[in-house]
Amino acid sequence: MAGIGFELRKLLKRDTFFSLLQTYGYAGIISSGPWVLSIFAVMLIGFISLPVVIPPVLVSQFQTSITYLIALSLIYTGLFQLAFTRYSADRIFEKEHFRLLPNLNGLLLLVTTVGGLVSFPLAIVLFPQTSLIYRLLFATTFVTVSCVWMAAILLSGLKAYKTILYNFALGYGTALFLAFFLRTWKLEGLLLAFLTGQFVLLKGMLFVIFRNYPSRTFVEFDFLRKRRVHYSLMLTGFFYNLAIWADKFVFWFHPYTGSNVIGPLHASEIYDFPIFLAYLSILPGMAVFLVRMETDFVEYYDRFYDSVREGGSLTTIQAMKNEMVHTAREGIYDIIKVQSIATIIIFLFGPAMLSLAGISLVYVPLLNIDVVSTGLQVVLLGLINIYFYLDRRERALLLTVLFATLNFILSIISINLGPYFYGYGFAGSLCITIMCGMFLLDRDLDTLEYKTFMLQ
Repeated sequence: MAGIGFELRKLLKRDTFFSLLQTYGYAGIISSGPWVLSIFAVMLIGFISLPVVIPPVLVSQFQTSITYLIALSLIYTGLFQLAFTRYSADRIFEKEHFRLLPNLNGLLLLVTTVGGLVSFPLAIVLFPQTSLIYRLLFATTFVTVSCVWMAAILLSGLKAYKTILYNFALGYGTALFLAFFLRTWKLEGLLLAFLTGQFVLLKGMLFVIFRNYPSRTFVEFDFLRKRRVHYSLMLTGFFYNLAIWADKFVFWFHPYTGSNVIGPLHASEIYDFPIFLAYLSILPGMAVFLVRMETDFVEYYDRFYDSVREGGSLTTIQAMKNEMVHTAREGIYDIIKVQSIATIIIFLFGPAMLSLAGISLVYVPLLNIDVVSTGLQVVLLGLINIYFYLDRRERALLLTVLFATLNFILSIISINLGPYFYGYGFAGSLCITIMCGMFLLDRDLDTLEYKTFMLQ
C-alpha cells in the first residue's frame, strides 16, 4: 500500500479540514470499498432476481455459492498474497520494476493451474444434484476470483487509488447489469453474470498493470527462487484468511446453527446477516488504520531506520524510535476509539435492522458481540501490520495461527453453550490474540535498537 500511502500523505500536507476529510474518505473507500461493493452487488442481484427466479431458494443457492467462492479463493490465495506483496515491495525497492509484470503472469499461471486442477474435479464430484453448467461455472469463477485477488496486489502498489475503485465498480456493475437479463436462466444465469463481472474486473486490473509495469519478458517464476520466497509469509496469509472464516464455517456446519443449501454448502440464517452488518461497521476503523499506518507511522519508521543507516547519534535514534512507538500506540488507540463510536451506533440501530431483515430480536446480543468482534479484528490487523513493518514475520505467523486455532475451538464451545453465547468464540479468540500481540509488541519495541544493530 506504499503508493497509496504516499498519495494520502500529500493530501494531509495541505493541512486543511477539507483535505483531512478527503484523506479519510479515500482511505475508507480504498480499504473497504471493494468488498462493500461486492457485498451490495451480490445482495442487489438477489433482490432483483427474487420476482423472476422461481423457486426463491435458487437465489439463496446463488448467494451461498458466491460466499463460498470468495471465502475459499481468499484462503487458497492467502498462500501467495503476502509473499508476493513482499516480493513486489523488494523489487520496487531495488528498482527492478521490469520483474513485476512477468512474475505476476507467472503467479497467475500457477494460481490458475493449481486452482483449476483442484476445483474442476471437486466441483464435478461434490455437486451431483446440479447441472454440469453450474459445476463448470462454479470452478471457473473460483479460478477467476483467485486471479482477481492476485492482480489487486500490484494494483494497490500503484498511486492509482481511484482506478482500484473504478475497476471494482465496473466489474460489479457489469455483473449487476447482466444479472437483470440473465436471471431468467435462474441459478446458472446469475452465476454467469457474476463470472462475467469478475472477468471484466480482472481484465481492467491487468490493463492498468500492463501500462504501468512494461517488460520485455512475459512470464517469470523469479518469485519462487529460494532466497526470494518467504515461507513464513505464505503461512501467515493462509492462516489469517482461514482465521477470519473459521467461525463462519463452524456456524455453517454445526447442526444447531447451519443448514444445507446446495451440494455440500451450508449456511447459517441466524449468523450470516448479523456478521454481515458487523463487517459494514468496520469501514471507519479501516480508514483510520490505513491513514495512521501509511502516513504517521511510516513517517517515523522511515526516520528511525534512516538515522540508523546514516550513522545518526544514539540520542537521535532513540528519539526517532520513541516517536515511532508513540505513533504506533496512538494509531491503535484511534482505531479503538473510532470503532467504539461505530459500535454504539450499531447497538442503537441494530434491533431495527434485524427487524427489517425478518430476524428475531433474540439475536440482538449476537449482532452486538459480532460488532465488537469485527472492531477487534481491525485492531489485530493494525498489530500485524506493525510486525510486518518491523520484519518480525514469526510474530505475525504466531498471532495468525493462534487466532485461527482459538476461533475454531471457541466458536464450537460457544455454540454448545447455547444461543446467548453465540459469537463469543469469535470475540474471545480476538481478545486473547490481541493481548498476546500487545505483550510481545511491547517487548519487541523495548529492544528495537539492540535487535536492529545485532541483525546488521
